[in-house]
Amino acid sequence: MNSILITKADGEEELFDPAKLDASLSRAGAGSDMRGRVIAHVMRELKPGMTTEQIYRHAFEILRREESAPVAARYSIKRAVFALGPSGFPFEQFLAEILRAHGWTCRTGAALNGRCAPHEVDVLAQKNGRRVGIEAKFHNDAGGKTDIKDALYVHARYEDLKNATEESSRVDEGWLVTNTTFTRNAIRYAQCSNLTLLGWDYPNGHGLVFMIEEAKVHPLTCLTTLTEGEKRQLLDNKIVLCKSVQSRHLLEEYGVRPGRVPQVMEEAQRLCGI
Repeated sequence: MNSILITKADGEEELFDPAKLDASLSRAGAGSDMRGRVIAHVMRELKPGMTTEQIYRHAFEILRREESAPVAARYSIKRAVFALGPSGFPFEQFLAEILRAHGWTCRTGAALNGRCAPHEVDVLAQKNGRRVGIEAKFHNDAGGKTDIKDALYVHARYEDLKNATEESSRVDEGWLVTNTTFTRNAIRYAQCSNLTLLGWDYPNGHGLVFMIEEAKVHPLTCLTTLTEGEKRQLLDNKIVLCKSVQSRHLLEEYGVRPGRVPQVMEEAQRLCGI
């Protein structure tokens, strides 16, 4: 069974590794018995060419039916971030919330004047006297990669802002952040030019997913007790975190029926640990 090739989101093939599935289920909080049942089910359904998305859906459905809600929600974090789309604006807001949870002061959509040109910065972050301009590159699907063109563009923008005439527009450095991955050439260029990259799991073990889980800043799109329409209503009103839906009044204001509010609030409390 371990010799079966599966297809990743970017179209590349790799051997199915039950240990990777077990690790992702463990990170979500699934117990050993549940992990064993999910892996056994996936192994029975496994076919050559099956996609990682199909494997995820099999696992998620079992967790949703048989595990407590927070486990299924945690397992769905990556897809929940994709669900912030289709525009990148909610992702910029979510990124700012992640950084705030790690001690940064942030604002989104900052208009700054470089030495040569004006720039709109997706997220302007400050901490311990360090001022960082961030370009947030959002992809709607797991196969999207941020490439060297983006790295070149971002590096040029922030070199211009480092040398801004007005002190209020200057930054100390620029970051390129994405919810997926970077191409090898983008990473090579960033390492050579001292451009900071932050991806879903880049740097390895210290990417966005690590920051989300460490600070418990899960996107509200993780919540399995909200409908897609309810999530969109909240996102459209700049509410992006599950911990922000702890108000009965707020949930009812944005269309959640009173009878379902306690269920949503309980899942949010258990997922966010608040």
